[in-house]
Amino acid sequence: MIQTISRIQVRYFSGYLRNWRSLCEELSVDETLSREERETEIIKAAFARWKLEMMSHLYGMFAIAVWDEEEQALYAIRDQVGQKQMFYAVIDGEFVCTGDINAIAEHEGFEKKLNSRMLQQYLFYGYPIGEETFYEGIYKLMPGHYVRWDGKEVSVNRYWKPVFEPDNSKSVEEFAKEIEQTVEEILSEETNDPEFPYKESFLSGGVDSSYLFAASDAQCANTIGYEESAFDESALARYTAEALQKDFRVKMIGPEEYFDRIETVIDKMGQPLGDASAVAFSIGCRATREHTKVVYSGEGIDEFFGGYNSHRNPLKEGWIYLTCSHIMSEEVVQSILVDYDRNVKAADAVMPLWQEVQGQDELSQKLTIDISLWLEGDIYLNTDRTSTACDIELHTPFSDLRLFNVARRIPGAYKFMNDQNKYAFRLAASKKLPDEVAFRKKVGFAVPIRKWLANEQFNRPIAEKLFGETSQRFFRQEELKDYWTRYLAGEEFLWSRIYAIYAFLLWYDLKF
Repeated sequence: MIQTISRIQVRYFSGYLRNWRSLCEELSVDETLSREERETEIIKAAFARWKLEMMSHLYGMFAIAVWDEEEQALYAIRDQVGQKQMFYAVIDGEFVCTGDINAIAEHEGFEKKLNSRMLQQYLFYGYPIGEETFYEGIYKLMPGHYVRWDGKEVSVNRYWKPVFEPDNSKSVEEFAKEIEQTVEEILSEETNDPEFPYKESFLSGGVDSSYLFAASDAQCANTIGYEESAFDESALARYTAEALQKDFRVKMIGPEEYFDRIETVIDKMGQPLGDASAVAFSIGCRATREHTKVVYSGEGIDEFFGGYNSHRNPLKEGWIYLTCSHIMSEEVVQSILVDYDRNVKAADAVMPLWQEVQGQDELSQKLTIDISLWLEGDIYLNTDRTSTACDIELHTPFSDLRLFNVARRIPGAYKFMNDQNKYAFRLAASKKLPDEVAFRKKVGFAVPIRKWLANEQFNRPIAEKLFGETSQRFFRQEELKDYWTRYLAGEEFLWSRIYAIYAFLLWYDLKF
């Protein structure tokens, strides 16, 4: 075994191996090693024993690059649902991969060129969807994929995909019990980790973060609050923390701090993101970092168990499900872009998956697409890059593959039941939470920027970008002025288009 392992080098690792104890025992790795040494030895031993089957033995979040001396090949691997980022490029005959796209874009020898196809797709979806990036020549390794580089050729392969196979032989109560047991198993691996004796948790008004906080060893909850009561979940979060008799902190965010933070977030994100909650999340991470290094967050449940209204609302006949988030139609994108490419269609990123899921029930189709594209392209891009930039280690236990393996077998009737979404999950959560919390309607993570953008005290930099020199290269100014005027006159729904365009222009001026 020693000779076999010696041929393996770990060139890159980002993440957290939740089941490291059992892996150490199975692979004869010394548990007393430092965390960095331990993770390196686990990956080397796992790859030597299982090769590409290694991923089915690792529970957690990971982006890995390993070199096999015997094969003279490098393997870059991303976890099944994409909790950690991984990008790659071939520059002057050298294969470069990392979780930080900024590092590749600034690599010596790389010539930065905007990928206009991604801009067009981004304007439709509001996030960088699929394997292409905003840079020509830099690619994103998709979740459940690995890439092999032998010095000559890049070969991209998929090793895992989300497959839903509803099991109608069990009751909703039996599934809820299985969820409980799986959550307990996952969190038992997080508890009493000697590297992290103290942990906290992010807490909103929703059931996902509430269940995680209740079931975990987190000793304090952190939430975000706003003076605007329609957007403020802090009172709901406080109620949950007090019911659980745990500590609670709230970080109040106002427009001045929010707008001051946008440039830093877009810079660290590496690509434009039209999701305005990323800025609020960044402010929350920065505040939480003052008193903890590790924090839990409840991502994954909505996509695994069916948490969005778009999951329960039937598609119109002949329509393709274009993920749960899209902010502009193709007609709108065509009307605002100076150089619109008719050959780039909104459905391009979704179509291969859509064709694969034909024959499945509609809910399974939607969840497969959201897990594969939206969850990694928006949610995990936000949480991974933002937490990393704030020097916080974000653990997302509910994104564990074992919990997905329960969710994939639950019939749609148990996911939407008694006028509730993700009902089976809520039923499990009710064993740890008051019913008022477990069965509370989905609140969401809205940000008052839709109100703040109209304030002349804060929107001047946004207007300067929207109508500046860079904007004139890409966007039809008469259309942007129409949007801006209508938004200021009260058509609030236009805020998301304006923000997405602003995020792109800000990013472009930072990077080019």
